[in-house]
Amino acid sequence: MKKTLAITLALSLVLAFAGCGKSESGNAADAADVKSEGVMTHAEYVAAELESEVVIETYVQAKQSWWDNKATLYTQDKDGAYFIYNMTCSEEDYAKLVPGTKIKVTGYKTEWSGEVEIAEGATFEIEDGSYIATATDVTSLLGTDELINHQNEFVSFKGMTVEAANDKGDAFLYNWDGSGEDGNDLYFNVSLNGQTYTFTVESYLCDNTTDVYAAVKNLQVGDKIDMEGFLYWYEGVNPHITSVTAAK
Repeated sequence: MKKTLAITLALSLVLAFAGCGKSESGNAADAADVKSEGVMTHAEYVAAELESEVVIETYVQAKQSWWDNKATLYTQDKDGAYFIYNMTCSEEDYAKLVPGTKIKVTGYKTEWSGEVEIAEGATFEIEDGSYIATATDVTSLLGTDELINHQNEFVSFKGMTVEAANDKGDAFLYNWDGSGEDGNDLYFNVSLNGQTYTFTVESYLCDNTTDVYAAVKNLQVGDKIDMEGFLYWYEGVNPHITSVTAAK
């Protein structure tokens, strides 16, 4: 289900997590800044053709992995989000990309199994400015065509019910098919209004030392939960969850 080599997990201990077990919110006054000359608005990025060159300004929200001078990031500005996959980045520069950091990215817009992203080989510059997105509640948009408009954003889901992940009644699986072990991705099913959705704890983003990983391992079928995470897409909605708590 993932494109990054398995070895990345062992080598991504330098990750800086945003929200894995805790919620971060707030924004800076410069979040409403005007784009620099030659930089696309989010609307222009969305309208751009696949495989075309794009130039954006955005803010790091979380770092998924670094390996072989390539970084994968969840980023967002006040208008929308951008998933940046395998951007050219030294290990030294990767350490500078803490949540909130503003970057200018030049690369090519592409799609992989429904996930629209800026693909491998993109380059970046660090700029002045800071912004941390507040989670947008998209619970009511589940099952609607409108949900994809929030792709890759930091979002929340409220009051969802944990459903069995397999015929045996397990509340979660290691890997999508249950073939993994502790340390691999966690897959779990949640429902709302009679519809069931599969959510993921992406182990490169939130590994087995994080609060959210432990929380999902402790889920029971029937639990009512609230969640936060990034609205990733894989053959349909497949959120990468960073926080799970009992429903309020």
